[in-house]
Parts: sequence; structure tokens; C-alpha cells
Amino acid sequence: MQVGTRELGDKGGLFEHGRPNRMINEWTAAATERSIEDSLERLGVDRLDIVWVHDIAQDFNGDQWLQKFEEARTGAFRTLSRLRDEGVIKAWGLGVNRTEPIELTLALDEPQPDGFLLAGRYTILDHEHALQRLLPMAQEQNVGMVVGGPYNSGVLVGGTHFEYRQAAPEILARVEKLKALAGRHGVGIKAAGLQFSLAHPVAAAVIPGATRPSRIAEDIAAVDETVPAAFWQELRASGLVSPAAPLPDGA
Repeated sequence: MQVGTRELGDKGGLFEHGRPNRMINEWTAAATERSIEDSLERLGVDRLDIVWVHDIAQDFNGDQWLQKFEEARTGAFRTLSRLRDEGVIKAWGLGVNRTEPIELTLALDEPQPDGFLLAGRYTILDHEHALQRLLPMAQEQNVGMVVGGPYNSGVLVGGTHFEYRQAAPEILARVEKLKALAGRHGVGIKAAGLQFSLAHPVAAAVIPGATRPSRIAEDIAAVDETVPAAFWQELRASGLVSPAAPLPDGA
């Protein structure tokens, strides 16, 4: 069925050029069972490593996000916990662009997720909020984080978008300060961004994304690049990162 508009919170523009099909987002137990069964059939396997419960947050669901979260809590979360116990999946977690749904999940007196995929909220540009509550909770519960969107929609590495839209002047100014500092130390901005995100003890992996195959090689090289301690020390002293943010090599 085709529809004229899509209600996707402040992320509606992401799909403006996609097919205008009717989209149903459902996190009930029955829908979760169907999704897992269909995925196993399509992949031709009998188990899955990780299942992410995506986008039960404010940016996709607006004022209804808590209602959607409750649907997932009583449906998807419990179903995935059972499937984990049965060995159908090895792990499950949340994949979101906001910290609040993960904080709520970690505070539940129910079977807990094994990790989470947090996009855009633990980057060299945007990390203050995640450090306040979420990451201490995750560290205390020994729950790992996959860092998504470390370049914040590309603005850190030459693009003009932050959070999927045109970057504000203050964001662009901050990026220029970071690039200038990195340039003085001979450090690639990709290396600074990726290594910052991976320095937190909770960070298990990072997903930078790639627009073409050559970008993957660049990202691997950036993770392996030697970054002098003096860079991290000046980064901290300049106030461009939070005093609470762990830096590589304890800088």
C-alpha cells in the first residue's frame, strides 16, 4: 500500500527518495518472532549472532516514543531474551540514536541486553550527554557499546551534514577547531575521531560506514594510525572534549 506521507519524527527526510510504501513498525512479541523466523529463513542459518531492536526513540517516534518503548519492553525484549536462552540468538540489544531508551532498558528489573548500538552520541563532536548517565550505567553492568556514526553524518570528515541535516554554524566552527589542532600534530581527523570513540572502556567496536570500498581501507588505517600523546593532551586542555572522556593511552 502506498501512502502520501510518513510519520518518522525528525528523521522523516531520510526516506524522502525511497519507495512510498506503507511502513509498519511493530515491536510486539508476535512481530519479533516473525522477524527472527523470516531472517533465519532468508539467511539460510539456524541461529543469529546479534539482534538489534532499532529506533524506539524520540527521533523516530516523537511524543509516542515511550509508548513504543513499552511495546518493545513487553514484546521484543522478552522474546529476544527467551530466544537467547534457547540458543537461537547469541545476543540482543538496542540500536538507537538517543541515550534515553538504553538508560531505561538498563534500569529494568528484567533480563538485560548484551550490548547496544548507539549512533552519533559518543563521538569526538558529541559525547557529553552519554558520559553523564548512560556510559557509567553500562560500565557498571558490563554491557558493551558499538559506536555508530562516529563522523556525525559526515561533518567531521569533510561533509556538511550533522545528524542527517545541514550542520549548524557552531558545529562547523567546532570541526574547524578540531581539524586545526589535528593538523598541528600531523594527525588525521579520521584517526582522531575513531580512536576517541574506541577509547571508552565500554566501546567494543565502531561502525564508521563507507560510501565506497576505498573508504574502508582509510578507516582501517585511521584506527591503526599512531597519534601522539601531545595531541590528546592539547585536545583535553583546549576544552574540545569533556574532562570525563577517556582518551587513548590515558592522556
